[in-house]
Amino acid sequence: MNDTYSSNDSPQPAVSLAQSSPTVGTFAERDGALEWSGRQETVLIQPWGPDAVRVRARLGGPVQPGLPGALLDDAPPAGPVAVKIRPGLATLTCGAITAEVNAEGMIRFLRTDTGEELLAEERAHFWWPGPRLYTATGNGYHRLEQRFRAYEGERLYGLGQHQHGLLDQKGAVIDLVQRNAEVSIPVLTSSRGYTLLWNNPAIGRVELAGNGTRWVADSARQIDYWITAGQPARAMRRYAAATGHTPMLPEWAAGFWQCKLRYRTQDELLGVAREYKRRGLPLDAIVCDFFHWTHLGEWKFDPAEWPDPAAMVAELAELGVKLVVSVWPSVSPLSENHPVMEQRGYLIGTEYGPMAHADWPDKEVAETVQVAFYDATNPGAREFVWDRVRENYLAPYGITAFWLDACEPELKPGFQANLRYHAGPGLEVGNLYPRENARTFYEGLRAADADEDGVITLNRSAWAGSQRYGAALWSGDIGTDFATLRRQIAAGLNVSLSGIPWWNTDIGGFHGGDPDDKEYREVMVRWFQFGALSPIMRLHGFREPGMPLGPAMTGGPNEVWSYGDEAGAVMEDYVRLRQRLKPYVLAQMRTAREEGLPPMRPLFLEFPDDERAWGVAEAYLLGPDLLVAPVLEPWAREREVYLPAGARWTDAWTGEEYEGGQPVTVPAPLERIPLLLRDDAQLPVTG
Repeated sequence: MNDTYSSNDSPQPAVSLAQSSPTVGTFAERDGALEWSGRQETVLIQPWGPDAVRVRARLGGPVQPGLPGALLDDAPPAGPVAVKIRPGLATLTCGAITAEVNAEGMIRFLRTDTGEELLAEERAHFWWPGPRLYTATGNGYHRLEQRFRAYEGERLYGLGQHQHGLLDQKGAVIDLVQRNAEVSIPVLTSSRGYTLLWNNPAIGRVELAGNGTRWVADSARQIDYWITAGQPARAMRRYAAATGHTPMLPEWAAGFWQCKLRYRTQDELLGVAREYKRRGLPLDAIVCDFFHWTHLGEWKFDPAEWPDPAAMVAELAELGVKLVVSVWPSVSPLSENHPVMEQRGYLIGTEYGPMAHADWPDKEVAETVQVAFYDATNPGAREFVWDRVRENYLAPYGITAFWLDACEPELKPGFQANLRYHAGPGLEVGNLYPRENARTFYEGLRAADADEDGVITLNRSAWAGSQRYGAALWSGDIGTDFATLRRQIAAGLNVSLSGIPWWNTDIGGFHGGDPDDKEYREVMVRWFQFGALSPIMRLHGFREPGMPLGPAMTGGPNEVWSYGDEAGAVMEDYVRLRQRLKPYVLAQMRTAREEGLPPMRPLFLEFPDDERAWGVAEAYLLGPDLLVAPVLEPWAREREVYLPAGARWTDAWTGEEYEGGQPVTVPAPLERIPLLLRDDAQLPVTG
């Protein structure tokens, strides 16, 4: 069923509840959907793919189609659907899930086969408000609240990427807003057997409290969410079908990426690539980072520092290295593009004050300037930006890989209420931006006849559905210690459960780190091992000695040979390990493409019947067969690992075998990250 419902559809005869309930409501079946109306509110429940339904609710009229969201325009085929209406109660059954609505418009979601309650709306108070609250903000917009019941022992996962270190987020309050290292993707997976998408890009929050769950949109037009029944792996397949599958990761992107903040010139970047080649080390990609441009928002190389990009790209290609170029969505007033973009309405507007969203350094000026961001929700703006990128990178040099930094967008200050996007007011659509920015490049590259399986962008933020535009996510500008490394495990797993299969961190962290410091070298080695067993392996960071932010800045050395002989030798081994595992990694990317299952998996995704697996936050599976247990403590030389029940596990380094369902302590000398193989899996870990 597509999104074409309107109040003018020919309904079945409505059932009045006036005689069966003190609260009067009306049920109707409309084109296979179930509608409840009462107290000037309309609730529409539609089948939306197998075992899934979509719920929309609006005060003051029928639900509105076509509002910004994550779901694809056309719902996946749902299979057999049954709507039953009787006095005081109505149900819609779609495969494994049944939505039950009572006379007052209260909804419960049930397992179809057993009738067991999966999730139910709950009132805030017996009189007022009910489970759905609309507080007017003007002109048909409301502050929206949707309340659900809390359940003892329930565990909740997903919600994008956060730096709180929690895998199970029950008890947390999560802001629904995009920030550097904090990525809002409002999809939640429950240990009770459902996954729910809050299909609303509005700024808000979700409260996962002991006395209930509450979703809040600060200002929007209607409530909209999607829910599916089933264990996590099955739910992820349904979610991918509803929000879009990722393209296939290009082969080069599954290898080793080298970058630092920043290579200042063409000669410096090429020198690093040549040194990798001289040392016989695999290198698949190298990044040309920010300030390579003439002015911010001109999206082209500065010829003073990059005099012959064509020769650079050609030499890198001979070395087997892909060039990735940083493209920011911000536009300096010094840019040649700023006047025309402002005149055409291609910059994010403001309700009050000048059209400026952040202060930032630019070339040829001593002080920061007030920059704007292009409006990625505007199709014309997307086309304009892509035209500049195509003319300055793709057409002359064949560059097809882009690093989309600061794409939250990085507002200073972050007053979304003052922003006006093409898609709507900032409070209603603000979280949508990073997805639409990735869309600019995906659709541009596809239109340029690039291979669909060759489209990838590296993004600092994302929203629901970003995966369908080839968006890889990294965990932002984070710290450089073991505590930060530990938090990345949970962050990556929750991203994976949020439908984004391509994820990584700055190996070694971003803010600081002295390559000559013995303690930091230990952090780097352990982080590098984790990076080699991540979906994407990328070395980056702003190493000491640092420099002030500006066009002349660079960071300290950050290549594998920068950390001394002992650490460097270990890092070299893991670059080679990554190359040996590349076929396995690409096989998991193919699974992500076809089924929606991520390469980085919490243990419970493969072992949902093992209760203890649901609590493991510091280890994960890479694909179905390789259990990875990063070392997260300084000077640790062994590691306790929980092995899920239902499989036999073999230490990939020693060959020792263990039965699942128990914690074991395995050796973890500096040169070794604990890796365990499932059952009879054979992977070239040791060469």
